[in-house]
Amino acid sequence: MKNRFNMQQGRAEVLLILLSFLLLSAADAFASGPYSFADLAEKQALTVVNVSTTQTVKASLMPEFPFHDQEIPEFFKRFFGVPHHPQMQQQERKMTSLGSGVIISKDGYILTNNHVIDEADEIRVRFASQEEFDAKIIGRDPKTDLALIKIETDQDLKYVTFGDSDTLRVGDWVIAIGNPFGLEQTVTAGIVSAKGRRIGGMVYENFIQTDASINQGNSGGPLFDVHGKMVGINTAIFSRSGGNVGIGFAIPVNMAKNVVKQLKEDGKVTRGWLGVMIQKVNQDLADQFHMERPIGALVGEVAPDSPADKAGIKSGDIIVEYGGREISQMNMLPALVAQTAVGEKVQVIFFRDGKKKKVMVKIGKLKEDEFLETGAESESRLGITVQDLTPDLAKSLEIEDVSGVLVTEVTMDSPASRAGLRRGDLILEINKNKVDDVREFTEILKKTKKEGRLLCLVKRGNHARYVVLKTE
Repeated sequence: MKNRFNMQQGRAEVLLILLSFLLLSAADAFASGPYSFADLAEKQALTVVNVSTTQTVKASLMPEFPFHDQEIPEFFKRFFGVPHHPQMQQQERKMTSLGSGVIISKDGYILTNNHVIDEADEIRVRFASQEEFDAKIIGRDPKTDLALIKIETDQDLKYVTFGDSDTLRVGDWVIAIGNPFGLEQTVTAGIVSAKGRRIGGMVYENFIQTDASINQGNSGGPLFDVHGKMVGINTAIFSRSGGNVGIGFAIPVNMAKNVVKQLKEDGKVTRGWLGVMIQKVNQDLADQFHMERPIGALVGEVAPDSPADKAGIKSGDIIVEYGGREISQMNMLPALVAQTAVGEKVQVIFFRDGKKKKVMVKIGKLKEDEFLETGAESESRLGITVQDLTPDLAKSLEIEDVSGVLVTEVTMDSPASRAGLRRGDLILEINKNKVDDVREFTEILKKTKKEGRLLCLVKRGNHARYVVLKTE
C-alpha cells in the first residue's frame, strides 16, 4: 500500500514538473513574441502618415505622326529628337509619388526617406483620420536617405518612441507599418533576417534586413519591435519583379537619431572624419594578417594629415574596434565615424603584424572634398565596390601591379556581375582612360554617366582582358 502511494506521489511530481515546464515555455514564447500584434498596430498606426509629393517637369512632345511611337522610323526620331527643333513642343507636366512617414514629435516633425520627397514642389501629408496638411522640408540627408519634414497644427500629435536598434538580434520579431502601393495603414510582421547589410545604394549603409513584407510606398515608414518602439525606417527592397520577395531593408534608428537631431537644429548634417580608405576582410585576408576570424576593416590608404594619420594608423592595419564597439563588418566603421561628434576623442583598436594596438584618435570634420571611410561606389550603376591598390595591399594580396583599382565587392545580377567581374579583379582602364586610383575611377564614371556601355580593361592574375559593362 505504501509503495502504491509512493508511485502515485511520484507520478504527481512528474506531472507537476511537466506542467511547470510547459508554463515556463509558454511564458518565454509570449515574451519573445505575442500571439497577436493587434494592440501594437492599433496604437502605432496613428503615428504613421501617407506622404504624397508633386513635381513639375518639362516634357518635350513629338509632333503627331500617323503611326504609333514605337513604329516611328529611326531617322524621324533622330531628327525630331533635337531639343531646339521648331516643331518640338515644351509642356509642363505634374508627376506624383507616394511614400510613408512617421511622426517623431507632438508638434509635427515627420521623418521619411529623402528619395520620397527629393525634388518635390509640393508635399502633402495625410493622417489615418484622413486629415491632410501641407508639409515643408526642414532638412535632407541624401547620404543616409533620410529627410525631416514638418506640418503646422494646433493639436498634440501622437508620435513614436525611439528604440535601440543595436540591441536587435537576428530572429527578433519586427512590425512594419506603411502605405504600400497607396494602400494606407498596412501592417506586416516578420523577423530580423540579418544586420549590417550593405546593398550599394548609399554612402552610409548598415541596414537591418527583414522578411516583414515591404513594398513600394512603404519607404519612409517605421519598423517597430514587439514593445512598440521604432527600431528602423523602411527604405528599400531586393526584388527583380518590383514586388516583395521577403528581403526588405531598414535604416537602423540609432543611425537616424543623430541625423534627425542635426537636421532639426541646422537643416544639414555635419559628420566625423577619420581619413581612411577601407575594405572588407575575408577569410583569405584574415589568414594573411594572422587573425582568428575575418572581422574589421582593412585600411588600404590613410589620408595625409588626417586624424588617422596623426594617431599613427597605417595602410595595412585592420581596425577591429571603434569607441568600444567591435567592427564585426567593414560597413559598421563609416557609420560609427560619421555619427561621432567633431573633436571627440575615440579609442581605436587595430591589428598590425598579428598584434593588437590601441590609439586615441581626435575625430575631424568631414568635408566634401575629403574621401569617406569607404571605397568608391558606382551608386549601383555598375554594381561594384572598388578600393585603391596601395603597395602594402598589393604585397599582401601578392599582386605585382601598384596601379588600378581593386574590385572588393560585386553585387549579384549587376552589370559588373553579368560582364564576369569578380572580387580581386583590377580595373586598369575605362573607355581607354587610364585608372590609377579611386578618385580617377569616380571622375570617369561621372563623365560617362549617360553612356550605356563602358569598355573596361580588367586584369585577373597575370592576364588582362577587355570587358563591356552594359548599364542601359
